[in-house]
Amino acid sequence: MPEQFDVIVIGAGPGGYVCAIRAAQLGMKVACVEKRATLGGTCLNVGCIPSKALLQSSEHFEEAKHKLAEHGVNVGSVSLDLARMQARKGEVVSANVKGIEFLFKKNKVTWIKGAARIAAPGKVEVDGTTYDAKNIVIATGSESIPLPGVEVDEKQVVTSTGGLELDAVPKHLVVIGGGYIGLELGSVWRRLGAEVTVIEFLDRLVPSMDNEVGQAFQRVLGKQGFKFRLKTKVTGAKKGKDGVTLTLEPAEGGKAEELKADVVLLAIGRRAYTEGLGLKEAGVALDERGRVKTDAHYATSVPGIWAIGDAIVGPMLAHKAEEEGVALAELLAGQHGHVNYGAIPGVVYTWPEVASIGETEEQLKARGAAYKVGKFPFMANGRARAMGDTDGFVKILADKATDRVLGAHIIGPDAGTLIAEIAIAMEFGASAEDVARTCHAHPSLNEAVKEAALAVDGRPIHI
Repeated sequence: MPEQFDVIVIGAGPGGYVCAIRAAQLGMKVACVEKRATLGGTCLNVGCIPSKALLQSSEHFEEAKHKLAEHGVNVGSVSLDLARMQARKGEVVSANVKGIEFLFKKNKVTWIKGAARIAAPGKVEVDGTTYDAKNIVIATGSESIPLPGVEVDEKQVVTSTGGLELDAVPKHLVVIGGGYIGLELGSVWRRLGAEVTVIEFLDRLVPSMDNEVGQAFQRVLGKQGFKFRLKTKVTGAKKGKDGVTLTLEPAEGGKAEELKADVVLLAIGRRAYTEGLGLKEAGVALDERGRVKTDAHYATSVPGIWAIGDAIVGPMLAHKAEEEGVALAELLAGQHGHVNYGAIPGVVYTWPEVASIGETEEQLKARGAAYKVGKFPFMANGRARAMGDTDGFVKILADKATDRVLGAHIIGPDAGTLIAEIAIAMEFGASAEDVARTCHAHPSLNEAVKEAALAVDGRPIHI
């Protein structure tokens, strides 16, 4: 007799493991299937966590080499121990994935090791063993999108996975794709000494970003030494002993040219990973981009089979997947799980950071919304001056009639932390005046948010 569960979650990334834990907290018998040797999915193993570890380490290196002297801190000659930096990254990853394993044991979630296939509604097969489940949750995440003519070997031509594991700093790193992942990893290797060129098919970086912030972002990265080739496509990559030769063409057509690199990072986006799950055989419908089709409550076309995270429509963000995991577990328990998709922040963890939530100014214009704008530069913020981090600004968009906050876009120090204040405000339907009249500690970076909210009404104090 197959072992029976109330819920079997396929995939132990942020969406899957959170869904499993929350379902167990709600009294269900839960199993989570994961084919990696460790829990945590792409995010904890080869994505969010290791990249942030390297970003932090590379920031320290650059600070010691170029910035501490400004503060009267003289450290002498600074050298890079890349092996130790990589080892520390591994230690951070290990601590995080072991933490998930502990949480599974604490909450009595059964970890089934292996690759899962949905044999039929209510039945999951893992390495020849079949398990019964009242509910099956697809939380298989995403994978890097390939590019025709550019063959990945994770040594000379790498995805984010290989880009986190380089054992030497490349002299010239070429990043294909001007999105979050490419710019973050490009930042790591630029700080450590690489020349970095970003090639982007479109005419701007991170096209989903508010255009004004995106332009400021490109200027700041340019000052840091990034080189950009916009409106350019890569049509081929030839590997040799002395590096990789890329073939480039203008996006709008024209003469091809070549560009040499020591290492090429392919980061043109990610796609839903559903390979080998038996979805077609089980009758689970996919959309035109290979994502699992669901209704507003994460139900697929087959009763009892659900899907969340990168495998379905929406921003491919770990925290979006986590929120969906909690919402689905609560729905399965008869509660009212819900995700506010209008208030999901996105962050680029370069330095300065870039954070966004809600609608951009371009989106508001496109739908004909009447809105107000408030902006405040970090140059006028006392704490930012004391830190020596004055690049960037806070931009708040509010409804012209009601003053309700519709979106916020920040480029500056700790933008990823500052955006949380606006997330709370939007979750509670706050107005810009509500934010402006909230007392903020002085001196703090958060005062820039308060001043931007005051600027919505044309009454900032410090500019």
